[in-house]
Amino acid sequence: MRLVLLIAALAAALGLAVATSQSPRPAPLSTPAVDFSAERAMLDVRRIAARPHPVGSLEHALVQAYLLGRMTDMGLQPTLQAGVLSPAAVARIEKRGDSARGLRAVNIVGVLPGRDPALPAVVMMAHYDSVPGSPGAADDASGVAAILEAVRAIKARGPAERTLVVLLTDAEELNLDGARAFFSEHPLRDRVGAVVNLEARGGGGRAMMFETGPGNAETIAQFARATRDASGGPSSDSLAVFVYRLMPNGTDFTIAAQRGLAGVNLAFIGRPAQYHSPTSTPEALDQGSLQHIGSLALETADHFLRVDALPRATQNAVYGDLFGLAVVRYAPGVGWLLLALAAGLTGFAAWGARHATGLRCADVGRGVAGGLWLASSGLVLAQAVRVLGGPVGRRIDSPETYYTLLRRLPWMEAGVGLALLAAVLVLLAGRAWIGRRLVAGVLIVAGVLAAILGGFDPVGAGALVVALALTFWPRGGDEGHWGGWLGLIGLVLLAGALAQAAAPEAAHLLIWPGLAAALAAAASALIGARLTRRAALAPPVVAAVLVGGWLLGYGHGIFLGVGMDLPGALGLIALLLAMLARPLAPAAPSARRTLAAAAGAVLLLGCGLSLAGRAAEPPPTADAVVVP
Repeated sequence: MRLVLLIAALAAALGLAVATSQSPRPAPLSTPAVDFSAERAMLDVRRIAARPHPVGSLEHALVQAYLLGRMTDMGLQPTLQAGVLSPAAVARIEKRGDSARGLRAVNIVGVLPGRDPALPAVVMMAHYDSVPGSPGAADDASGVAAILEAVRAIKARGPAERTLVVLLTDAEELNLDGARAFFSEHPLRDRVGAVVNLEARGGGGRAMMFETGPGNAETIAQFARATRDASGGPSSDSLAVFVYRLMPNGTDFTIAAQRGLAGVNLAFIGRPAQYHSPTSTPEALDQGSLQHIGSLALETADHFLRVDALPRATQNAVYGDLFGLAVVRYAPGVGWLLLALAAGLTGFAAWGARHATGLRCADVGRGVAGGLWLASSGLVLAQAVRVLGGPVGRRIDSPETYYTLLRRLPWMEAGVGLALLAAVLVLLAGRAWIGRRLVAGVLIVAGVLAAILGGFDPVGAGALVVALALTFWPRGGDEGHWGGWLGLIGLVLLAGALAQAAAPEAAHLLIWPGLAAALAAAASALIGARLTRRAALAPPVVAAVLVGGWLLGYGHGIFLGVGMDLPGALGLIALLLAMLARPLAPAAPSARRTLAAAAGAVLLLGCGLSLAGRAAEPPPTADAVVVP
């Protein structure tokens, strides 16, 4: 029974993740004037992204002239603002063999006046230049076209209180020079109260709000209200904002945020093969992604234009969306209350299990050890399977290699995901039951492989030592249902408490699933603490499907963002999934054999898929077009 429930729950969780990760349907030309239509926006995408249009090219000048005409026809009274190119931008131009003499970053600035010109203005921003060799249909013709369509819809909704500034920046692909020029020199810069920026790193997928201005609690509250009825619903998470601040990446919004302005940065990052690629054409662009990002931008900007007061900088909120249906948000200190509630529910479940099954503290301790084994071994396996797809870290020695790896990313994601699933299945089957030497041998081979192909990594080496030590720990490897389940919950809540103390914006990824698992454990203890009745297994099944589906969708975004260099980050998702699925682990020898065989099969399949990426997406030949 448990094996069937386990397979059904994991399959349902995956199905839920896939279903809720889809971009919305593009709205047709017949969509009411007050709403966003991707098909209307595509008319501009096809003109802007007909050919590559980097700064200094004839195509760039033609795109600029087209946008001037479009904005004039819309009544935005556009003007041009020229700014100097930075030394970094000049160096990039000269590196590709062109001359930067006489080139400038030329922004196109339009204005839709509001009823009260004294109120702070709202800026909608995207860049209209592309990298050489790429038509840039996604990056960032989609953003420019979405803004033009959103402005049309805003006008159709009637006059707003605030002025809207349409800022189409130039030279973003060189060094953000257009945004630097506007926010340091343009007369309108001091009137700006909020910014909505549109970007892309890829050619599809759901759009996400991944960056805000400082002290974003009020911004998130307004964003959540504004986007409830947007096509595809809101998509954002405080962990993404927290991680992005730690990364060296930058967009035009970076310049606005450095000035302390409120606002949001929107982007989609699916279909990574199209990033800065000749394949980023209007025909290849996911129109559902355009619909999603455009609808989010429209509703957010329209809200900012009509709200009584724009968001102020206060404190950073903790927040995340639930399948695009709503954004859950709260003050950072609430995380401690959620942890306390989860701890109380876990304690109640432990009390019920102790009276019904004789659960001991040592059993829970073995469950904690199992979780540590999974985290460490998962990191080792993930890194090994990842390096089969190509180099990592400092071994990515050229832009050509980087873009090749982006094309292989879906293959590597599937491979790493299967490797982590194999580790979860080993935990559920029991590494002591499978055979400690066999498990250790696989881990050693994986660790050596990762070191040879990816270079020595002290974190990976440390994880291998921990995994091997826990593999051979005499009292570990075959935890009981309650001991394994409560041990994993306790480990996750402990990690959540540490994250809450160090970075509360990121802690909810641990706290929310930990709370859900604790609630399921308490409910099971009430229904039947021996876990022999189907009704007693219903709470963990529900938690595994709903929370597991949320986590799998979350993990997809994590891998697209950092998986190329940090595939072990998905190990955290594997640990959380194991926590949810642990009470469904079968005890019968035949079922354990099935799980063990499945673990070996999915690990081999994961290795094969990562290797297949090399054949499916080989490095470009010497005479191929390479985007710098």
